[in-house]
Amino acid sequence: MPDTPAVQIDNLSKSFDDVEVLRDISLTVNKGEVVSVLGSSGSGKSTLLRCINWLEEPDRGSIHIAGQRIGVDAQGKRMNNRDLAAIRARTGMVFQSFNLWPHLTVLQNIMEAPMQVKKMRRDEARAIAQTLLEKVGMEQKAEAYPYTLSGGQKQRVAIARALAMSPEVILFDEPTSALDPERVGEVLTVMKNLSGEGYTMIVVTHEMEFARAVSDQVVFLEKGLLIEKSAPEKFFTNPETERVRKFLELSA
Repeated sequence: MPDTPAVQIDNLSKSFDDVEVLRDISLTVNKGEVVSVLGSSGSGKSTLLRCINWLEEPDRGSIHIAGQRIGVDAQGKRMNNRDLAAIRARTGMVFQSFNLWPHLTVLQNIMEAPMQVKKMRRDEARAIAQTLLEKVGMEQKAEAYPYTLSGGQKQRVAIARALAMSPEVILFDEPTSALDPERVGEVLTVMKNLSGEGYTMIVVTHEMEFARAVSDQVVFLEKGLLIEKSAPEKFFTNPETERVRKFLELSA
């Protein structure tokens, strides 16, 4: 249905040993929205992303991707690996450390998942990969290997690889944090272009200007709790909580 959220999170909780990293998180992300997730180190931001695509298994709560629950089947049992892989493929993940396959060329990195997961023909996967490399400005590096690329170039290839699966939502885990300052802009430009094309994106970031300019919602986590959620202009000019005010002052 057209009004089905791209991502629906209800009462999500996750602990590691005795430490509760996420506590009763609820969040709705509609199709075409960009949601920026902010917070200090250790607030649970990356764990939230990893729970959305079930790289981390939540302790409680539910997550739906375009109306389909991930991780749990219709009988309330844990999904089998095949079904989990199928719904996980509806999310794209861009990591801060790129995670490109070093033994494959740039083009092959993008072709691999569509061929292996979607069983796409090689020629079709190649055509899609070439189009996506043009989208991120990396077509001239199609036959290069990852070790020859700068950090910003690697991240742009990683974004193209995530797009190759035509995901319902793209998850970005601090995509610029491992980059030299002069490379940050080229990655943010690609992400801004994607937002303009209507991609649904959840972005864990410390780039305040990007969050303010591109987001439909800004979410702030503190010690595993979602303590504030609002439109970017309100978040950055008139936050509801003293904690967010202090965070913004320190980030200025």
